[in-house]
Amino acid sequence: MQNSLADRVKDLNQAQQGKAWSGIHRGIEREALRIMKDGTLATTDHPAELGKTLTHPTITTDYSENLLEFITPVASRISDTLAQLRDIHRVTYQALGDELLWPMSMPCYLGSDDDIRIANYGDSHSGRMKSLYRRGLTHRYGATMQIISGVHYNFSVSEAMWEQLAQQQQRPDDKAFRSEKYFALIRNFKRIAWVIPYLFGASPAFCQSFFQQTGTEQKDTDWNFQRLGKGTAYLPYATSLRMSDLGYTNKEQASLGITYNSLDEYVAGLRKAITTPSKQFARIGVKVNGEYHQLNDNILQIENEFYSPIRPKRTAQSGETPSQALERGGVEYIEVRALDVNPFSGIGITEQQIHFLDLLLMYCLLTDSPEMSWEEQQQYDKNFAKVVLEGRNPSLELWQAGQQRLMADWLEELFADFTLIARSLDEFSDNPGQYQSHLNELYQCVLNPELTLSGRVLTILKENHWDFSTLGMDLAHKYQHEFRSTELEYYQPQDFLRWKQESETAFVARKEHDNVVDFDAFLSNYFKEAAKPGGLAKS
Repeated sequence: MQNSLADRVKDLNQAQQGKAWSGIHRGIEREALRIMKDGTLATTDHPAELGKTLTHPTITTDYSENLLEFITPVASRISDTLAQLRDIHRVTYQALGDELLWPMSMPCYLGSDDDIRIANYGDSHSGRMKSLYRRGLTHRYGATMQIISGVHYNFSVSEAMWEQLAQQQQRPDDKAFRSEKYFALIRNFKRIAWVIPYLFGASPAFCQSFFQQTGTEQKDTDWNFQRLGKGTAYLPYATSLRMSDLGYTNKEQASLGITYNSLDEYVAGLRKAITTPSKQFARIGVKVNGEYHQLNDNILQIENEFYSPIRPKRTAQSGETPSQALERGGVEYIEVRALDVNPFSGIGITEQQIHFLDLLLMYCLLTDSPEMSWEEQQQYDKNFAKVVLEGRNPSLELWQAGQQRLMADWLEELFADFTLIARSLDEFSDNPGQYQSHLNELYQCVLNPELTLSGRVLTILKENHWDFSTLGMDLAHKYQHEFRSTELEYYQPQDFLRWKQESETAFVARKEHDNVVDFDAFLSNYFKEAAKPGGLAKS
């Protein structure tokens, strides 16, 4: 595989003076809980100064009213993306008053599920539907599971890269070719996705109040969690408990056997999931005593409920479901969803991480990617789960092509391949040397697992005899001061004012558009249209 990769890299370097390597497009979505000065969840409404969450392009909420989500627009310069994200944080902090942003993936101290209010998107039908979907998640999985935070990384390669890849394979550069290659990338990602929690997992510990609110006391016993301080649970070799079975999972999804061998297979699997009734979820009821408890009683209420560390994506037109958008235009970009919030960054991610993700995803695109059976996919998913729970164990073995091998040896092999790509990205980038420099820094984590993010978190907790909450609050105050004391660097204040006003105008228009029929008819029409292959769900 390395020879094949080396040949492809060499061809890309020679074609059009390496133009294919530049022009990567990226976007970041970062989630963060609003908390009070005492470390408990904020129970206030979303700040009005930030506009309407239903229609704002950069500042919205995820599951709960106190779970913020920051979204950067598509950009090709990493420095722009990071500056945009910092500015979004600066403006948000100015609107928060005494509240802070929790800098970790696993939530802070949880007193009661009553403190977790489902996000309010207004009384338009589409706003009510978003809130109702979240109510269904509450009934299905519990509220606490939904406030675990993460970072999503959106990635697409340049037009020049597609042109060169199509020429290499003597194929037309069309949406079918691009979709095929993106699904090949996804299969390779599934094979080595464990690398991300190994390096960037940052949730080896959490507040044990999580057990009380999620009803997972049995896992506390079965998994042999150890204790720190007054109320912190951890596993000695864990990397990302956020991505473990403690987090948000849907056991029934496994029965669907959704695979990534083609766009058609993937869409068929999703469509089956949103139309197949679930006996378990049927017990919740859909409309009970005149009040909706969930959108429906299918395995997935809507496609977004499907849990995966990576997704193929296309920007949807008005009324389209994600799969209908894919059917219409093919895969436009991919979304990596396996990243913990980096607690050592005020914005939850660093330039070093972005450079590494570029390398990993380029590797996945440029290496051979045979089709993957459901059974093989399950084996690689088990690798991911092992690294999540014991990734810093130096003797850990993983499954590869039917055999067990040391994870450390596999990492060495991967880093050698990443180096080939780093050289080319550096040669044709605006900041030569950075990809190789950051890769060399991360290689130290291969040699010493305690230098990974999860290792650093546990080291700090143990050396200072701190609880999980102490570290979180220390960092939260640090970032609050940092963002309140620095000026905007990419945007202007009037940009955020304009987005606020536009979000308010669009919010009113949404109700006028939606509420021409009653809510029951709106939902019925939505799901009727959503079930149509390639159709448009009119909403």
